[in-house]
Amino acid sequence: MTTEKYESYYVPDQSHWPIVGAVALFLIAIGAGSYVANLDTGEGIGGWVLLAGIAMVIYMVFGWFSNVIDESMAGKYSAQMDNSFRQGMSWFIFSEVMFFAAFFGALLYARVFSVPWLGGAGNNLETMQVLWPEFLAAWPLTKTPDGTTTEAMGWGGLPLYNTILLLTSSFTAHFAHVALEQNKRGTLKIWLGITVLLGLAFLVLQVEEYIHAYSSMGLTLASGIYGNTFFLLTGFHGMHVTLGTIMLIVMFCRVYKGHFTPDNHFAFQAASWYWHFVDVVWVMLFVFVYIL
Repeated sequence: MTTEKYESYYVPDQSHWPIVGAVALFLIAIGAGSYVANLDTGEGIGGWVLLAGIAMVIYMVFGWFSNVIDESMAGKYSAQMDNSFRQGMSWFIFSEVMFFAAFFGALLYARVFSVPWLGGAGNNLETMQVLWPEFLAAWPLTKTPDGTTTEAMGWGGLPLYNTILLLTSSFTAHFAHVALEQNKRGTLKIWLGITVLLGLAFLVLQVEEYIHAYSSMGLTLASGIYGNTFFLLTGFHGMHVTLGTIMLIVMFCRVYKGHFTPDNHFAFQAASWYWHFVDVVWVMLFVFVYIL
């Protein structure tokens, strides 16, 4: 007769962090919508609501991460728990893939269907003459119906530099992961530190790009479908890079505190997965938004 051994599965106490996160995301959604809607006038409290939501998210992330780290370092997690974390992170990244797929789908629909139809394709000449007689079916649309013109953002300069930075950061993140698996702590700190710096440099250059777009090119959120899709895709990607950089900074601090071993480092691996995902999205964005 064989006796089966069951692995313990740690079930944490009830937590207030999910509720805090839900309220924070609600404030971000309401605040961001109100802020963008009143961007030209500067009226309303949307900006303050948005900042309050962001502050709550930061508070939640630090608090929740702290609890999970304490539980992990106390040895409460088992292989089953580790598998749960892997499944959770996999589904999270899958949801992010669908998130960006929707935005890329909107860009594809505008370029492949809406622009040609408005230009007279499919015997829609009457529609074009009524809605926009001077319309030219070409992408990017640098002219809006009210006659305002803008300039398209080229792929050279800052966008190209940012592409090089992110691609390089994928390699440095991989080298850091390999160093951790080989228990080379000094090498791990160097490669991970470089990855964090590359992420921060990307964010600085993207802010510079936005300042240049608004001040010198006339490219704003009000620049028709081109301006909308440009800032929607690059802006949300920038938010994801910010989140990924914060995750890497947390991993960097944990490495310096002596956390992780070659056999137990899923938190680091999850951050690495997310960072590689962000890099892949940028490559697609660079091709479809900046080049094509």
